[in-house]
Amino acid sequence: MERISLADRDPTEAVEGVHLALLAGAESTNVQHFEIEPGAVVEEHSHPHEQTGFVYEGELTFLVAGEEVVCGPGDSYAIPGGQPHAAENRGEEAVRGVDVFSPPRENPGWQDDGESD
Repeated sequence: MERISLADRDPTEAVEGVHLALLAGAESTNVQHFEIEPGAVVEEHSHPHEQTGFVYEGELTFLVAGEEVVCGPGDSYAIPGGQPHAAENRGEEAVRGVDVFSPPRENPGWQDDGESD
């Protein structure tokens, strides 16, 4: 069993105002914590991984296929692999939550050079 505490990780600022920390991973999935500051934007991107997540604080607006979907505390979401998507924190408080990726994002681009994949 792998146990990783968020307190044991130093989040990386993937893009301005977006802090990510890879947590536990297994053969088929891994977990990432995110904190997105007010006004921060994750530009449209895609990756082959399925992405499911849960927001526990703040409100995050996703832009997917021309639609806006707002996720707030207690909301979960699922984004199919390969689906272009973006996200914005339009609120006045940080958004915090967790993402689960399948297959695992073992070495995302932002981890090394600040780029999101």
